[in-house]
Amino acid sequence: MNHVGAGLSPRFVILVAPLAGVLVTLSMAPFNLWPAGILSCALYSYLLCTCTARRALWRGWLFGLGMFGSGVSWVYVSIHVHGYAPIPLAVTLTALFCAGLALLHALFAWTYVRFVRSLPGGMLLGFASLWVLFEWLRDWLLTGFPWLYLGYGHIDTWISGWAPLTGVFGLSFIVAITGSCLFLAWRSRQTIAMTTYAVVIITLWAGGAVLKPTQWVARASEEPLTVAIVQPNVPQENKWNPHWYGPILDNLKQATDPQLGADIVIWPESAVPNYFQNAQNFLQPLAERAALAGTTVITGIPYRPEPGGRYYNAIAALGHGEGVYLKQRLVPFGEYVPLEDQLRGVIAFFDLPMSAFSPGPAAQKPLRAGAYRVAPFICYEIVYSGLVARNAGNADIIVTISNDTWFGDSIGPLQHLQIAQMRGLEVGRYVLRGTNNGVSAIIDHQGRIVDQTERFVSTTLVGKAEVMLGETPYASFGNTPILAACSIGLILMALMYFSFWRDLD
Repeated sequence: MNHVGAGLSPRFVILVAPLAGVLVTLSMAPFNLWPAGILSCALYSYLLCTCTARRALWRGWLFGLGMFGSGVSWVYVSIHVHGYAPIPLAVTLTALFCAGLALLHALFAWTYVRFVRSLPGGMLLGFASLWVLFEWLRDWLLTGFPWLYLGYGHIDTWISGWAPLTGVFGLSFIVAITGSCLFLAWRSRQTIAMTTYAVVIITLWAGGAVLKPTQWVARASEEPLTVAIVQPNVPQENKWNPHWYGPILDNLKQATDPQLGADIVIWPESAVPNYFQNAQNFLQPLAERAALAGTTVITGIPYRPEPGGRYYNAIAALGHGEGVYLKQRLVPFGEYVPLEDQLRGVIAFFDLPMSAFSPGPAAQKPLRAGAYRVAPFICYEIVYSGLVARNAGNADIIVTISNDTWFGDSIGPLQHLQIAQMRGLEVGRYVLRGTNNGVSAIIDHQGRIVDQTERFVSTTLVGKAEVMLGETPYASFGNTPILAACSIGLILMALMYFSFWRDLD
């Protein structure tokens, strides 16, 4: 049994490694087959259990290709449909994007086989700890792409009870160690070993079930906020067309006026296709009407403090509220172009409207909606768990706005919604999600969807949102504890390994 996986044929690897990666995607929205993520880790452990580090590079890359190729290939819609790239070029760029991301799994597999697998507990704690550290690496490397984390598929399972303590990385750790336990139990087939692995799994999952009902935060009052989320469903091709500027504003006004009197009205990202400073003829009368009604209107809008100067993707609070937030984490190619001097003008995708934003400063005050503090996040920012934990812990409610029209009728917007659910669960705050074409939603402090819109319709979602008091442990400490635990675990395993060989000498 010690040679399980040693002689896998190339055909078997080429088939199973990408399939194991696809299973990660199937564990998440919209499929929500959460056991698939566990099976993925079990298969991955099997593929890497006895191979050389050189072969691990190939197997890890194939795993990553299956995972990213199935999970984030929706970028094709942005490149072809909205970036006007010909189909062959769009397919090529999408394939290169997914293949490039897969290199991180090649590096994970090589590192695991070369340095971790042979350590005491390396195939159990080592596999899961390294997995978490590589997910964290994707959080910031090359501006970051924190998508398809294992833990997202478990927003509704028992282990979600750990999220307010450990965040999504803690859930990823539990999924990874559960998969490796299943593989090791299958490989061993000895009663004592199988019992030990079963105890590890039961402890972690039962612990989550025990923690799940825990109320880390409390309602501030018996009276919830009344909110209205306007989903205008403006076609992307009309968004920045000057001929559509007037109709877009008229549509926003008509949707908003009946909702004046609500505590908060939310418009999506770049709802007003003009600079904040240049749209005052429309915004100022609206702000005055909203103030008289006791309503805060929160809108996405480009912001340019000085004519001819830098401009920002922003959220502004109007009426019975105040503040402007400038987006910090920008989307490559969508909001800024890396190697701009070389790429501008090559193809239309590199010249998309409003693709030269500047990042906002790190320290910004929350928006105000009446007496309440609002933590704002624009589109992609909601996927950065550490950023949300830092900015939302002291806020009363979270508002995230997006324009998921870029991704068409793909799984991308549904994954995006699930990620927003995890942020609400982690920090114990209601999340109000406003999008141009769906899915707009009200998410409660336990990550549950209270209400949501259909996609590709013009509508307004009206509902209630609770203001919560207190902080979850995760909101207080962020990712530091789980990352430190994984790092220290690997260091201790290495020390035990070298101590053993020193004793033999």
